[in-house]
Amino acid sequence: MPEGPEIETDKLHEAIQEEMEREGGDFLRQIALTTAVLAAFAAVAALKAGATVNVALLLKTDSTRLQAQASDQWAYYQAKGLKAAVQEATAASWEAAGKPVPDRLREQAKRYAEEQAEIKKAAQEKEKERDEKSSEADHLLHDHHRFANAVALFQVSIALGAMAALTKNRAVWWGSMLVGLAGIPLFILAFLG
Repeated sequence: MPEGPEIETDKLHEAIQEEMEREGGDFLRQIALTTAVLAAFAAVAALKAGATVNVALLLKTDSTRLQAQASDQWAYYQAKGLKAAVQEATAASWEAAGKPVPDRLREQAKRYAEEQAEIKKAAQEKEKERDEKSSEADHLLHDHHRFANAVALFQVSIALGAMAALTKNRAVWWGSMLVGLAGIPLFILAFLG
């Protein structure tokens, strides 16, 4: 059986390489390199954006839990105040009747007032801790927005790079690099934030 015609693939490969070089092979490699670098920045920024928003959500959840605990303390504070008021009203009834007020009424009213002071302090501590966590979460959300904006700029830059490769248009590639460079300061500020 006769063999098929032999084709010199080495010469064909060389011809294709020469054509690519002439048609912008170096240019395509430059686009590929810059796009790869921007994709790496985008990947890190996307990871950091996700991480910062997750931590912020946890802090906001803690803040909500602390608010509930502070509200519980304030309700407890009011209950102690009502108990003290009942003791004082009962003592006033004894006095109005011209009878000596039992010591236990005054002691209980005093104890409730002291307990109220401790409860108030605990409630205020919970509110302070709540405010700290909420503030930290707000700061992280601000950083998240910076990372997210950097990701958006990197993605636009990568898309422009693809358009530049398809059209072999250097002006579009320069635009791609400028948009990518605009994302880098946001990326850095978010890290320093």
